[in-house]
Amino acid sequence: MIRYLPGVIAMAVIVAASNILVQYQLGNYLTWGALSYPFAFLVTDVTNRIYGPSAARRVVLVGFVTGVACSFIAAGLSLTTLRIAIGSGSAFLVAQMLDVSIFDRLRHARAWWTAPFVSSLIGSTVDTIIFFSIAFSMQLAFINPADDVAWANEIIPLLGTGPDAPLWMSLAVADWMVKTVLAMLALVPFRILVRKILGRTPVF
Repeated sequence: MIRYLPGVIAMAVIVAASNILVQYQLGNYLTWGALSYPFAFLVTDVTNRIYGPSAARRVVLVGFVTGVACSFIAAGLSLTTLRIAIGSGSAFLVAQMLDVSIFDRLRHARAWWTAPFVSSLIGSTVDTIIFFSIAFSMQLAFINPADDVAWANEIIPLLGTGPDAPLWMSLAVADWMVKTVLAMLALVPFRILVRKILGRTPVF
């Protein structure tokens, strides 16, 4: 594990920071956490490319434990809800493990960016669907009826201009759009880090 300790530390920092930043709003439909969390996929993909899927899964598990600890501490301090804590942990674990598997299957694709971009895009999509559904959907209120999600189910135009939908769907779409943009931008540090660590141009 010493070899990929920087990845372990980076994942723990990103997850912990995201759990703090998600409490601060950015515009009408985002939080600052939306800008930090997507880089967890960058850490997973760099680890996967250099050390393989087993190492990447270990890094994910560290992030999962860190995220669950932060979420449940916040829930205990009434800084978040039980549904958000469950949604956050579930979404992270499923999406990151899916990212690892997809990246590994695509690592020999002709274009170097295929594995990191496709795995991050699919992982981010799954992450968004799982998190927002568990955290805010009225259909899943049975998870913890005590959590008040009425505010998230206010009917408004999607992103202020589209068809009518619950507010949480606007939050989810905005979050997914940010993740998609950052997945593309993260290709630059991914390429640089892999080349620097391997000391050569990576062959995918």
